Amino acid sequence: MHGGGLELALVFLLAAVIAVPVFKRFGLGAVLGYLAAGVVLGPYAMKVVPNPEPVLTASEIGVVMMLFVIGLELSLPRLKLMRKPIFGVGGLQVLLSALALGVIGYLFYDVHWRAAIIVGAALALSSTAVGLQLLSEREELNEDHGRLAFAILLFQDLAAIPLLAAIPLLGGVAAADGEAQGWAVAKAIGAIALLVVGGRLLLRELFNRIARLEMPEVFTATALLVVLGSAWLMQLVGLSAGIGAFIAGVILADSEFRHELESQIQPFEGLLLGLFFMAVGMSIDLRYVIDHPRVIITGVLVLMAVKFTILFALGKGPGKLDTRGALLLGGVLALGGEFAFVVFSEASRAGLIDTERRNLLTAVVGLSMALTPLLLIGINALVKKPKVVAAPTRPFDEIPDDHPQVMIAGFGRFGQIVARLLFAQRIRFVAIDTDVEQVDFFRKFGSPIYYGDPSKPDLLRAAGADKIKVFVVAVSDTKGALRIVRLLRRRYPNARILARAKDRMHSWQLMDCGATPMRETFGTALDTGFEVLKELGMSEAAARQSVNIFREHDQRMLEAQHLIYDDEDALRQSAQDSRNELEQLFAAQIGEGEIADVLREVEAQRPASR
Repeated sequence: MHGGGLELALVFLLAAVIAVPVFKRFGLGAVLGYLAAGVVLGPYAMKVVPNPEPVLTASEIGVVMMLFVIGLELSLPRLKLMRKPIFGVGGLQVLLSALALGVIGYLFYDVHWRAAIIVGAALALSSTAVGLQLLSEREELNEDHGRLAFAILLFQDLAAIPLLAAIPLLGGVAAADGEAQGWAVAKAIGAIALLVVGGRLLLRELFNRIARLEMPEVFTATALLVVLGSAWLMQLVGLSAGIGAFIAGVILADSEFRHELESQIQPFEGLLLGLFFMAVGMSIDLRYVIDHPRVIITGVLVLMAVKFTILFALGKGPGKLDTRGALLLGGVLALGGEFAFVVFSEASRAGLIDTERRNLLTAVVGLSMALTPLLLIGINALVKKPKVVAAPTRPFDEIPDDHPQVMIAGFGRFGQIVARLLFAQRIRFVAIDTDVEQVDFFRKFGSPIYYGDPSKPDLLRAAGADKIKVFVVAVSDTKGALRIVRLLRRRYPNARILARAKDRMHSWQLMDCGATPMRETFGTALDTGFEVLKELGMSEAAARQSVNIFREHDQRMLEAQHLIYDDEDALRQSAQDSRNELEQLFAAQIGEGEIADVLREVEAQRPASR
């Protein structure tokens, strides 16, 4: 295409609007739709874009933004506690995959041992963009295999740094450059330290000042500046741009601006990620694939089979996943990665591989990306029974916007009690439930309840959700509750979300999404315990004090363990420490134990009152 940038942008948008809905309609996912659109537009098909390199470079900003948003979902304490899956499972995956693929290249593809090291390590890396997008599409990022996949991808991004540094050394073009390589490593460490320390000191204050201006466009510009500036700093010292954005996101994960930043960045992230996948599709040389079908197809099968086997074994072993989770982990990470394109180009420049081999490896990686969505569809069909969704007996109700202050999602026994309290206080609320009989029954008594699915954005918007102050998610299904909470937090970042929680694990998952968990049996169990203590002879005041001590202690532990619930060993130790601490608190209540001794010592050291 010889037109300007506007015409090119229109073509990209048109391709996305046509391809993505068609592919999603047939259950193939958005990623495959973008890749297919890129193949069609690229230099080996319609030649709308004769050179995909500039598009690929520009669209990598989408990957950078995605890693920033993921960083916002983590905090430094949680990232520290993920060190075992990151460096343990992630390190094993890269080491074993690089070794296996390097040996195969050396023995069967006549690759020199130096080149085999680089090629094996490059193929061991998986596509962060494709993997995380597929997990996000399937709402699996917060499942066990999704968290482990993210940890492995994070280690792979870190492993890319020494891999690039090793290319000139193995190529023999920089044998005497040990000092220069050492300086490069020192610069990288210094840049990371600068970003972490400087970010913690400056970023929150920066956003505080910008927020006071009450100018949304300036806040958006500042968010983009922070993301791209962090990426640029890392790129300046030879690191992955995504690492910089991820670190910036982690620094801001525990700030009050987390949800606002996420809502500002996500629209840009989605569009640029789509452009990135198109650019990858454009890079697949169809003529080369057609001319060398057997060697390329064999290469793709070997790559994906080796990585899938290793990932499955690691998922079942140190990853502690069930069979389904291990299969899905292998399926989502068996592909090659976009970073391999960079590695193969550098390796060719350093004389490690020739142009013919570089084209072959590039085609193998590109095709593995295109096949991964299909592989996941096949795995899901094999290991998961299809859900039978009953057709609604009638269309969802039209919900009038009566300017309610509270929205209740789910009108079972939990939601009804909340509604009765609000009704008695004459507080406007609206309730939504998917049970037709429940809706019809309670509407007879004047309750403002409507039939509908609270996980549907259009229904929420029609009900005036943008003006709601408090959302109460009272559905009994744990996965359904998490799905609704994520939607609410994404679309209404400033609203308070109180969510019914079945147990501690569900509470922690809700806390991950920015909701306040309300444990459904906790209060009733404490009331029961209070009655038991009275029946056993304890005075009402002492029983009430014991219950309050337990309540406050348990809430502190719930918040503290939220940071470590992914680490089973740390969680077990925390539970043991919690029991010991609680015993000491109750002993102090009756004047016994270590805490009581400390209190008596403090009391004895106080000066006598006049």
